[in-house]
Amino acid sequence: MTTDSLNLLAPAWSHLTTMQPERGEGIYLYEADGTRWIDFTSGIGVTNTGHCHPRVVKAIQEQAAKLIQGQINIVVSQPTLKLAELLNSVTPEPINRFFFSNSGAEATEAAVKLSRHATKRTNLITFQGSFHGRTAQTMAMTNSKNVYRASYQPLPSGIFVAPFPYSYYYGWDDDMTIDFCLRELDLLFKTQSAPEETAAIIIEPVLGEGGYIPAPERFLCELREICNHYGILLVVDEVQTGFGRTGKLFCYENAGIVPDIIIMAKGLGSGMPISGIASTEAIMSSWKPGAHGGTYGGGALAAAAGVATVQTMIDEDLPGNAARMGERLMDGLTELQGRYPVIGDVRGRGLMVAAEFTASDKHPDKTTTKAVQTACIERNLLLLTCGSYENVIRWIPPLVVNEQQIDEALTIFEDALSSVST
Repeated sequence: MTTDSLNLLAPAWSHLTTMQPERGEGIYLYEADGTRWIDFTSGIGVTNTGHCHPRVVKAIQEQAAKLIQGQINIVVSQPTLKLAELLNSVTPEPINRFFFSNSGAEATEAAVKLSRHATKRTNLITFQGSFHGRTAQTMAMTNSKNVYRASYQPLPSGIFVAPFPYSYYYGWDDDMTIDFCLRELDLLFKTQSAPEETAAIIIEPVLGEGGYIPAPERFLCELREICNHYGILLVVDEVQTGFGRTGKLFCYENAGIVPDIIIMAKGLGSGMPISGIASTEAIMSSWKPGAHGGTYGGGALAAAAGVATVQTMIDEDLPGNAARMGERLMDGLTELQGRYPVIGDVRGRGLMVAAEFTASDKHPDKTTTKAVQTACIERNLLLLTCGSYENVIRWIPPLVVNEQQIDEALTIFEDALSSVST
């Protein structure tokens, strides 16, 4: 396509590159002339099974020849029921009810509506650095960057923001940071949103756009106890962390907790637009027929992709591979950190890994971050940035990545670092 064709697209979309892949396979994207790119973005955490996994492709092809759309208020397609059964087998008791939609923002909206219906309360607590979507409601819940909210105010009310335990930012160890954040949450209850008017606490177990910052396990456990004490629903936003990304099928498993509502999207469909929420029979029963819905949610084609995706993750142990390859990636980045002090912090869970760049005065170094990212792109390695200061390079390779591919990407990254540092 020509530059004129690109000009037909709305300018709201930013473009990491203008490369136009003809096909994808595993961790790679290929241009028409055969040029190969290493994709360590996974479409922002979507293609967890890799590009065009044969089992997912086969499921989509077979389903497309049978039934593409069966609107769920009219008929119930077999793939939708199969997906619910499969998810029911991998989520903990008492999670046993599922609602499907199309995007992470839609699923988050559903979680908000369900929380308010179930508790008869109005307010929501989110965390500094969070990203929950781009609809009006989810923009109000998002504060990782002001660009997501700028010029859209006023947004829906009833949203209150607590500090996220970002130890590197505060300069404290995890325990000190957790204690501070819990005190601030308690103060928020006393000053802004009383527990009896708070419907839900909504948290990303690893901040996504906010900087790939894992919430310490103790913090998540404490939130679970606080929610139990006050009758507040704990909603875990697994849109980016879910489906094997952090070494478990869901990230909350790392802390040994059970949420009241799980928000799912991205990796669920391997590229097909599907999302959903999962909750208990008791909570879901607060929804009456017609209280929520949508035309395409639970559609046959996307659900078939979801079934193939989850089954592939189980059969091929992609969460386990994410844990092993994530450790290799973290070790490699930590070794580079020792030689390139501009890398101030290396952190992550599984294959959701961050390298945060800071200057000698410990302030965020966006300039070097962007320069290293650009140098990687020039070497055909696709990496994204994140963080409120845009000084974090995030690593999100498909979960099918192997040792040789991790090492190749690290070699390219080191070459990029070297070129920027000289």
